[in-house]
Amino acid sequence: MNRLTRITSILIKLQTKSTITAQEIADEFDISLRTVYRDVKTLQEAGVPVGSEAGIGYFMVEGYRLPPVSFTEDEANAMVTAEKFVLQNMESSLVKNYHSALTKIKAVLRNSDKDKVALLESRISSYTQYDKNDSSSYLAEVQKAITSFEVIDITYRSMQGLTTQRQVDPLGLYFTENRWVMVAYCRYREDYRDFRLDRILGLKPTDLKSGKAVTFNLQDHFKKRAEKYS
Repeated sequence: MNRLTRITSILIKLQTKSTITAQEIADEFDISLRTVYRDVKTLQEAGVPVGSEAGIGYFMVEGYRLPPVSFTEDEANAMVTAEKFVLQNMESSLVKNYHSALTKIKAVLRNSDKDKVALLESRISSYTQYDKNDSSSYLAEVQKAITSFEVIDITYRSMQGLTTQRQVDPLGLYFTENRWVMVAYCRYREDYRDFRLDRILGLKPTDLKSGKAVTFNLQDHFKKRAEKYS
């Protein structure tokens, strides 16, 4: 990767998070911290409003936006390929939102690349059999609850067919055996529980905020659970 391409990529990376450390940039582009400092200084001297705070990292000044991003043919092909797997997913909100995002990506492609993408779409297929009754539609709402630290009310059907009302603190998500699962603190059971999204029959947001969600770490949760049952 030449320096101009790297600096442009760093600029895009800076806009993906509210703050990012020099070490994260160094690891992402396999460069030294000294090179990171030099590249960021180049951006600042070019008029890009990159701020920094000791012990926290770099950040983009609020309000700054890049011009519309262009995509290479390889990047567009990767997105089209991924779409075939997303379309087989049993989560309707994910399918809808991914399709919307991909449509916007296609809109900024060059005409020649649009033709190639259309051809590739017709030549790629993914075939998976599953029971339509196992589909879900609450992934987007659960994602918003996680990032907003919101407590939600759910109507949940257990594996035994028992339906209960639960108030839970959504903490994380994982995908297994072609199903999305929510990790949450169940206020009904007063413990951490896993909830399959396809078993959620109804979901409503509340005005409550979750204190547990602020400090929760999904990887630590999995590690502690593994230790508990080992």
